[in-house]
Amino acid sequence: MKKIDNKVVCEILNSIMEYELAGVVRYTHSLIMVTGPYRIPIVEFLKNQANESLVHAQQAGEILTGLEGHPSQKIANIEETNQHSIHDILEESLEHEIHALSLYVKLLDAVEDASVYLEEYARTMIGQEEQHVIELRKMLRDYSG
Repeated sequence: MKKIDNKVVCEILNSIMEYELAGVVRYTHSLIMVTGPYRIPIVEFLKNQANESLVHAQQAGEILTGLEGHPSQKIANIEETNQHSIHDILEESLEHEIHALSLYVKLLDAVEDASVYLEEYARTMIGQEEQHVIELRKMLRDYSG
């Protein structure tokens, strides 16, 4: 087994925390902006995403402090496009989830063959993010063409 580079892993976990916390803000903003006949199910979906982002940030932070790291109090930059159609919100959500997925893949690369626990955590999160990407792509199908 290789040795974990705690500094690198803690930096990645801080990036994950900051990005997941930005997800809480992004999804909360988006759910407030949804209008139209599909408002109720879309709002419910976005609320669930916001809540899950908070849980993900907390999980990353717990692991970070377990590795003797110090959690950031920042959130990642959130681009405001001022485009609030359901299609735009779902497209932005898809981009957000794809980037989150890339952060967990980066974590997996850093911990693979070094920690079973951290590998399993990263793989679980990758699976969840992949599931979100699939769901968002399915939700966006009605908007293509």
